[in-house]
Amino acid sequence: MNENLQELLTNLPAYLGGHVLLSTTALLAAVAVSLPLGVAVSRRPKLAEYALASAGAIQTVPSLALLALMMLLLGGTIGFWPAFFALLLYSILPVLSNTVVALRGVDPALIEAARGLGMSARQVLWRVELPLAAPVILGGVRTAAVMAVGTATLATPVGGVSLGNYIFAGFATLNHTSTLFGCAAAAVLAVALDQLVRLFEVAIRRRSRSLACAACAALVVLVAGALYEPISRWFGGSSRAVVASAAFNEQYILSHAMSEYLEKAGFRPERRQGMGYGVQHLALQRGEVDCMVAYTGDVWTLLMKRQDTVDRETTLNEVSRFIEGEFGAVCLGPLGFENRFAIAVTQQRATDSGVKTIADLADFTRTKLRRPLKIGADTGFFHQKEWRRLKDTYRLRDEDVLAVAMDPTLMYGAVSEGKVDAIVAFSSDGRIKERELVLLCDSAQVFPPYDAILLVSRDAARRPGFVEALRPLVGAIKQDRMQEANRRVDVEKQSPATVARWLLSARSNSLAP
Repeated sequence: MNENLQELLTNLPAYLGGHVLLSTTALLAAVAVSLPLGVAVSRRPKLAEYALASAGAIQTVPSLALLALMMLLLGGTIGFWPAFFALLLYSILPVLSNTVVALRGVDPALIEAARGLGMSARQVLWRVELPLAAPVILGGVRTAAVMAVGTATLATPVGGVSLGNYIFAGFATLNHTSTLFGCAAAAVLAVALDQLVRLFEVAIRRRSRSLACAACAALVVLVAGALYEPISRWFGGSSRAVVASAAFNEQYILSHAMSEYLEKAGFRPERRQGMGYGVQHLALQRGEVDCMVAYTGDVWTLLMKRQDTVDRETTLNEVSRFIEGEFGAVCLGPLGFENRFAIAVTQQRATDSGVKTIADLADFTRTKLRRPLKIGADTGFFHQKEWRRLKDTYRLRDEDVLAVAMDPTLMYGAVSEGKVDAIVAFSSDGRIKERELVLLCDSAQVFPPYDAILLVSRDAARRPGFVEALRPLVGAIKQDRMQEANRRVDVEKQSPATVARWLLSARSNSLAP
């Protein structure tokens, strides 16, 4: 079997289980909220309009923004809960609107007839109105089920486990098989839940108790089967080890490398891939993940809010003290390579323009280029203080440069094809050598050092054998090896798991675990 496909199938139980748990619990909670609310407001037109308008307003909030808002309101909680509440809010509108419409659509003559037979208001509701409205209400539940399954794929950046892990990983690594696999699995799950709800709808219309029982049994089997693996992993006790990584190739490779060592030491690694950078640190602080690879420059600028730059050793020492003091985590040390920001141009452009440093490029732009310098970078870079400091330090006016935001997977090709003049590259990226790019010297030291460091949560550091399992990685991965590892994933399309084994092999690095 193809190794890439084998890895996808290996992760399926965990990702599918997390997706089912998240989407089904949010859907059931939405029904529990929307149905009573719909009954309460259906006889009060003005109140119903307010309720529907509020639910509709929630639908207009972008999914990722709502997830971030839920994290904020929950005090920085990550993983399941912010995603659960976001899905709950998204699922309210279709159930609520269908409930209101269905109850308003019940024939008034039938209600009057029921009252004429001496039924109380409660009896009329349960014996007449809700049974007649049930098919329409279940139509709203079907819509909410499909929406919940689709939106649950966005839980990955906030530390949730879902089929979205396939999609985010595939997008970051340009692995179209992973992306399509995640999309297909989510689609199959959405269809399955939709058909189960439809089965309930048919059972109500036919007044078939056996059909309703069959639908309940099928739903229980689906949920129980999907949750078996995540629950068994959760109760893995002290052997369970959660490894976090951000959404780019280098982090995926390193997460597999850490998992290799932990597995050899008897732990059961669980990779949380594609998490946001700040989310990883929150998770580490809370003990929701056990280990991660961070970069000193990110901690220095984003967490410590430092705007100055100092040498690598000083940066490492101050970052280590900050991590241990503010986050209660343990810094085991640097892995041995740096992934700093660097301005890169093609060899041809460097030769033609005679530029060797960023200062040379700035001078060339001001005096000879006669148009704005088109510089490509990750979208987030242009919102960081380094961008403003770069322009101020090298005296680049706003009209001298044209910032082109793009995905990091595309910018190396863009500069080599002449679509942009320069890019803000990452120094450990394998495509630098593959595309024959030149890194310009940052003589003013605008960018702080970005050494890769291995962080372990306080609780994980206390577990017997955990730190000892990971310590061989410290100082063991050199710059050229990490570049080559990244190149194998980016250019040769090898899987991160395969490249991680190469990176740790005795032949590559004398590191075999």
